[in-house]
Amino acid sequence: MISLRETEIHTVVVGTGAAGYHAAVRLHQLGERDLVILSENVESGTSRNTGSDKQTYYKLSLAGRDADSVGAMAEDLFQGQCVDGDLALCEAALSTKCFYHLVELGVPFPDNEYGEHIGYKTDHDRGRRASSAGPYTSKIMVECLEREAISRQIPILDHMQMVKLLVKDGKVYGVLCLDRGKTTCCEFVIIWCENAILATGGPAVMYHDSVYPASQLGGSGIAFEAGIKGKNLTEWQFGIASLKPRWNVSGTYMQALPCMVSTDQQGNDEKQFLLDYFEDPAQMQSLIFLKGYQWPFDSDKVYGGSSVIDLLVYQETVLRNRRVFLDFMHNPGDGMIAFENLAPEAYEYLSVAGACFGTPIERLNHMNEPAVLFYQEHGVDLRREMLEVAICVQHNNGGLSTDFHWQTNIEGIYAVGEVCGSHGVTRPGGGALNAGQVGALRAAEHIVYGKKDNPKKNPQQKKDREFCRKAAWKHMERVSLLYDEANIGEMWRKATIRMDRAGGMIRSEESLRQALGEVKEELRDFEAAVHISDFQQTGMFFHLYDMLVSQQVYLSAMLDYLQHGGGSRGSALYTCPDGEKPGEKMPDLYCCRLDKGKFGGMIQEVSLCGRECQVSWRPVRPLPEPDLFFETQWKAFRERKRK
Repeated sequence: MISLRETEIHTVVVGTGAAGYHAAVRLHQLGERDLVILSENVESGTSRNTGSDKQTYYKLSLAGRDADSVGAMAEDLFQGQCVDGDLALCEAALSTKCFYHLVELGVPFPDNEYGEHIGYKTDHDRGRRASSAGPYTSKIMVECLEREAISRQIPILDHMQMVKLLVKDGKVYGVLCLDRGKTTCCEFVIIWCENAILATGGPAVMYHDSVYPASQLGGSGIAFEAGIKGKNLTEWQFGIASLKPRWNVSGTYMQALPCMVSTDQQGNDEKQFLLDYFEDPAQMQSLIFLKGYQWPFDSDKVYGGSSVIDLLVYQETVLRNRRVFLDFMHNPGDGMIAFENLAPEAYEYLSVAGACFGTPIERLNHMNEPAVLFYQEHGVDLRREMLEVAICVQHNNGGLSTDFHWQTNIEGIYAVGEVCGSHGVTRPGGGALNAGQVGALRAAEHIVYGKKDNPKKNPQQKKDREFCRKAAWKHMERVSLLYDEANIGEMWRKATIRMDRAGGMIRSEESLRQALGEVKEELRDFEAAVHISDFQQTGMFFHLYDMLVSQQVYLSAMLDYLQHGGGSRGSALYTCPDGEKPGEKMPDLYCCRLDKGKFGGMIQEVSLCGRECQVSWRPVRPLPEPDLFFETQWKAFRERKRK
């Protein structure tokens, strides 16, 4: 039994992570009252359920005599390759405003006795712009923003799964949702709206080996089907992460110099596998240390750099079918560390930290006790047991394409947070948290201030809504013929493992082409091939479809990039038989050529047209050079902010 009800709300925010809550709070702060937040589960998502040893927030330097400026930070973001300059300038200019907003809401970013918000250097950062509230920075952000949203009495509709965006002629008309709160029937809801802010996170569901929380599912396939362009979809981040719990082992976890051990699948045949590749223990230990600084995997650092550690972990787990562990109970090598023989960067850091002593767990506890307590709270005592790790997907630097108001090519649909592809090939650690907050603010301001000349009622609206209503019914009725012995779990697992092998850290033209063919075949036969046992699995049916659509678009982007002559860059190594190997002892599989910025000034965009993907390339939008004369901009400001 399928039923449909309808309602009308001016602005819909989809997602209850840090970006979604911030968008809603800013809308309300700016006077928008006809809004609602949709969430499939308010307790799910990446912002609330992930972190690292010292989860980072990136913004302008705000302490000491550090020379910094909006222009300098924008330039650094722009240098990440494939970055649109207007987005970079917005993220730099609004970083302090958004940072201090979080501080005022209660996020405990540390300051000194004089009120300076001190910082540290993160990856791809030339200053000390990074700050942190500890392992749970994004979780604390969500909780503080959520409290603010609740205090403002912004409606939150929980257990509401977006399954389709209702679009006609390049404009949004509504959002079709499945009401997951119903336990006796399959009920859908159309929310007619003028604006929809997508804060759905990255399409983490596509991969099997993932550091994303299991509750992070995304909704990018829905956006692609609505006609929204994808941007920089080739660019993901992969790195070493623990499996239980899912957590990045970056920063201090590696700087503490743990021993790296592999075993067979039963936990036997234990050995320090790195010793097979390094004759000099100090070199091996230095690269382990640098892996903390230089997390995630970076193809530019495979030739004598720390990313060779990622390749060796990948080889043990994927190519040799072994398990890999971090052992914090024993020092790597022969059990002794000659700290003075380490690379200067490692020795200086450990010396200043007072950590040139003891075992890895003693060093880790000395430098970052919360990092030890995190695993203890999740049932893993690093003092007594090893931590299983693998190469996992961690973040999507690409996503949906937007303008500098964070509006997509569909009028009224905005993308904020990880679902927005603002980052390019590389980004400073913590840049994603800042980008999510800035994007939310920009979208809110554009909705409130940027549309005052638009007519409230469209004379064609009744016909357009009827068109969208028919499309909604067609989409809903797909589930009515699916009831049988369920096979959705096995299809899900098969699809995610395929994505790991083809679209993960190591990619080849052959594997991409094969995987893309399989995905397209599964989508063609989707209704006939997928079975669910009862209506309560309807939500997973739509998630599987969304995942396969996302895989098709992402794999198409990766294959197109390779066919255009793209080389290894960012967190992806594209193999080629006539390329260079990272080292003599490395397998031929790792033969590759580096991109070396060949496409750094170009943006790849992908559109889903019917059942096929269309790929186009354009130059990056340059860094703007606005007029900074005060009186001119003051007048423009008054006109822009006038409702």
